Amino acid sequence: MSPRPPILINRLDADRLQRLIDQADDKDRFVADCLEEELERGEVVDPEDIPDDVVSMNSQVQFTDLNRNRQIIRTLVYPHALAQTEDGISVMAPIGAGLIGLRIGDVIDWPLPGGGETKLRIDAILWQPEREGQFHR
Repeated sequence: MSPRPPILINRLDADRLQRLIDQADDKDRFVADCLEEELERGEVVDPEDIPDDVVSMNSQVQFTDLNRNRQIIRTLVYPHALAQTEDGISVMAPIGAGLIGLRIGDVIDWPLPGGGETKLRIDAILWQPEREGQFHR
């Protein structure tokens, strides 16, 4: 596994994600542990200080699964918002957890349950709440 790129996390997202991690049950423990590692290594900043090329919660992201050479567009959401988001991917899904805090152009090797690994590249951020002035979404 190659070194992970640095990540930036919105302070409100970090607090909400920590609550999800703390409440995770056994079936979500693998993803929760991976997400907690990301929070610990990430730089946490105020929502107003998130650059527009960083994946934050509720961002619509275009990324490529480099293992399958497949480009995907998803909106990164909290689990409770998944049903209301047509193209949603939960931050508590293995790949969803790997997206948070990355910048356009970043590539990350991300572990999957069962010992596998995927490689993801951020291609574009089609919509980001902070860019739209929605700092508390």
